[in-house]
Amino acid sequence: MAGYIIMTDSCCDLSAEMAAELELEVLPLRLELEGQSYRNLLDGSEIGFQEFYRRVRDGALPVTSAVNVGEFDAAMRPVLESGRDILCLCFSSALSTTYQSAIIAAKELEGEFPGRNVLVMDTLCASEGQGLLIWLCAQEKRRGKSLEELWDYALDMRGHICQWFTVNDLNHLKRGGRVSATAALFGTMLSIKPVLHVDDQGRLIPMEKCRGRRASLTALVDHMEKTAVDPERYPVFISHGDCLEDAEFVAEEVRRRLGVKEIYCNYVGPVIGSHTGAGVVTLFFVGNNR
Repeated sequence: MAGYIIMTDSCCDLSAEMAAELELEVLPLRLELEGQSYRNLLDGSEIGFQEFYRRVRDGALPVTSAVNVGEFDAAMRPVLESGRDILCLCFSSALSTTYQSAIIAAKELEGEFPGRNVLVMDTLCASEGQGLLIWLCAQEKRRGKSLEELWDYALDMRGHICQWFTVNDLNHLKRGGRVSATAALFGTMLSIKPVLHVDDQGRLIPMEKCRGRRASLTALVDHMEKTAVDPERYPVFISHGDCLEDAEFVAEEVRRRLGVKEIYCNYVGPVIGSHTGAGVVTLFFVGNNR
């Protein structure tokens, strides 16, 4: 069997149906929650999305872990044995060690499979920002791009994946060191909702503070209006932490203000959600820069 596959990890937050339709190989990250370990599977079969967010709202404090070298080796080896190559598109290295694990596994396999290629890329993306880049790459693969051509395409396009977030609970950002305890306390009292984005180094950076939830959701679309490229051509990806109504508000604003025709909406998975909390809403699109 000739050709190559696209491999990624579950922080892409694509739906299981989309991942299957795109013929992706997806490796799950993990989380520990109240003494039990779960794989972050795209179909939510080990821990359901609504259940996860219910437990987080009730005070559970999850701890996450990356895909390790052995797991990448176990996934890559049979692909190489079948005569195919691999393009592995990983969760931002600024937020996880998953990328580093994939690099180590690929290098260890090089000697065993000298005729095969394993190209590993740091997407510098998170959640469905990573998913949007993968979706675009899968379309180009279907159009006949070679492995090397798709690598060049992904390398260029990753700098144009704009990734905007807002959260409803500052305490999760406090846990991750994104805001101070004092800022979280007073922000909560004043109903301050931060707007963040993933920068060109793959880091989650606070950008502005909005007074109230609706203002923060509108700010996501404001940023898209300023930087989007060909919004009628490219799809938009929106994800949420068990707050579908808020995600649908953002989707409707995107349609109304930018004429976007294709919008995909899905849950923020448990690994990303462990760091953002319930109520996170994200907006991902192709822009002139991040």
